[in-house]
Amino acid sequence: MSDAHNEHESAIKTPKQLIVAVVAGFLVPIICIILLAQFVASGKHEGEGLTKDEIAAATEARIRPVADEGFTFKDVNAPKVLQAGDAVFKTTCAACHASGAAGAPKVGDAGAWGPRIAQGYDKVLDHALHGLRAMPAKGGNPDLDDVEVARAVVYMTNQSGGKFKEPEVKAAPAAASAAASAASAPAAK
Repeated sequence: MSDAHNEHESAIKTPKQLIVAVVAGFLVPIICIILLAQFVASGKHEGEGLTKDEIAAATEARIRPVADEGFTFKDVNAPKVLQAGDAVFKTTCAACHASGAAGAPKVGDAGAWGPRIAQGYDKVLDHALHGLRAMPAKGGNPDLDDVEVARAVVYMTNQSGGKFKEPEVKAAPAAASAAASAASAPAAK
């Protein structure tokens, strides 16, 4: 007939092979777990070889609130300090205008900036304030004052062959009245 009855035979043919297979099935995972635990435990432990002061400093750094990390708290009632054009460029504009991302003209590339500069300061500033194609209004930073954006425009265009002058900052009405009252106080004596 055929040898079909031989296809379903097991690799274990004797009781001795069965005992070895069962013992290996239990011992191999146990040995692997023991070796893995020793490997993990044998590494250098945090704090090993440190003085008490160093351990205390490391513990303080580890449990410090995450919210304190890298944040500068601002007084929202304090007068706003306007940033210079290069500072605005570095924090907001450089993301696209330093690399040319999304078709933005690179700062320093007179060929790319030439047609834009030819449109005039007011047109370039309007594009920066209100956005154009892929560029969002104010470069995507709504916290920027219009004067800060204008300074950044002057900085970028002048680095790229333009000759625009720095925008004048108009004094706030409250600051102007405070300055006027301070000037009139000594005259009243």
